[in-house]
Amino acid sequence: MKKKLIIVLITLMLLPVVASADIFTFRYGYFVPRTSGGEDSLWKIEFDNMTLKKSDYQTGMLGLAYELFLNRQFSLVFSVDFYSRDKAGFYEDWSLYTIDDIDFALPVEYYPYGDMIIHSFSVSQTPLQVSLKVTPLGRQVRFVPYFGGGLGVYFWSVKLSGDMIDFSDPYSLEDEQLGGEVTIYPVYYTYASESKRISIGSSVFAGVMVPLGRQVTLDLNFRYQFLKPEFQDAFEGFESFDLSGYTLVAGINYWF
Repeated sequence: MKKKLIIVLITLMLLPVVASADIFTFRYGYFVPRTSGGEDSLWKIEFDNMTLKKSDYQTGMLGLAYELFLNRQFSLVFSVDFYSRDKAGFYEDWSLYTIDDIDFALPVEYYPYGDMIIHSFSVSQTPLQVSLKVTPLGRQVRFVPYFGGGLGVYFWSVKLSGDMIDFSDPYSLEDEQLGGEVTIYPVYYTYASESKRISIGSSVFAGVMVPLGRQVTLDLNFRYQFLKPEFQDAFEGFESFDLSGYTLVAGINYWF
């Protein structure tokens, strides 16, 4: 069923290639992912242990859209957007400590001058969407309000690369200079990736088009996407990855 839906959506998006678009849009949005989840959420684990913050993954999205009028109040919108964020952070409460050429994580309070334990956390998505757009007052008014929603095929990737602490494998270190027994954890270089994954998501939006000239309008809108794909490979065992969130968008429309 999922594969059939993907084929239908891609087919619908190719139809405008052989037709004439009524509006072409170049847009820029500021995406704020929800980044929610429980104890097994990759978002939560990274934010709780690393110097990474939710705001590190709030960034711009470039997008293109073309709109086909169906009648005075309804149209189909075919769009693509691009989001990518790659940030490196370090474990706030741990320092790198080497014993017999093996790396361990030692609490920073005992070893404040040790090297930082660093890895990067990368998230990207490219949604291809088909939406129904409603202009309740028509398109001949000075300011054109609209709302709508649709479905999309979302291509997404999540990657972790660098040194990671294995908190599932504790060791006890006896060292008088450290004040006695201290619990330490091994540190391993890790590259984990779920790349070019495909999921079905949805979105809703509302906005207004403001005329700037005879064939050009400023497009301002608010969008919210719903996307919570399942991990399958490198991050199997983590809960669904929350890529839902809202986008504040400004664009330029050209009317043919």
